[in-house]
Amino acid sequence: MNFDAYARTGVDLVNALLDDLDGLRAVFSEEHAWMGDEVTERDVTVFRRAQKRLRDVFEFGSSGRDAEAVAELNALLEAFPVQPRISGHDANSWHMHATSRGASVSAEFLAGAVWGLSVWLCEYGAGRFGVCADDRCGNVYLDTSSNCCRRFCSERCATRSHVAAHRARKRAAVEEKSVAPVEAVEAVEAVEEKAPVTVG
Repeated sequence: MNFDAYARTGVDLVNALLDDLDGLRAVFSEEHAWMGDEVTERDVTVFRRAQKRLRDVFEFGSSGRDAEAVAELNALLEAFPVQPRISGHDANSWHMHATSRGASVSAEFLAGAVWGLSVWLCEYGAGRFGVCADDRCGNVYLDTSSNCCRRFCSERCATRSHVAAHRARKRAAVEEKSVAPVEAVEAVEAVEEKAPVTVG
């Protein structure tokens, strides 16, 4: 069973724009394409609630609140219980599939996503749940770096954030240079004001 793939469906869900049915359909990969044909408005509501709770899991994990991440995942495992089954077409393609005991698309999808994230946490730790450090983004990600040092969800966000920080430092340096001469003049004027006037 590919738990990483299930965990990544959880990431995709948290990062999705769930404004309507079309937004929800965009979450489903090719493997889950059949779900897009069967989702309803009711599923959108269920997915939105789960999205918020899964985001909390990433927020807890990335801020060192492991026990809270575990508690939330345990609650989600109860809400979307998993019933594993063998899937495939022949002897060369049999594999384990995490499905749900419910009949709805939301129950089916969320059972796998929650299961995958739970296994990920047990395997790698809650500290591997990340929230993008770019304030304009906020996407979540699974930190697969060798030393758990990833801070951004993508290279694009990392580059954008580094460029913004570089520009801010340059602006600050320019402002500092322009303020320094003014301060020097003010200091000289203050000394001159205090100096005694001598008449020759």
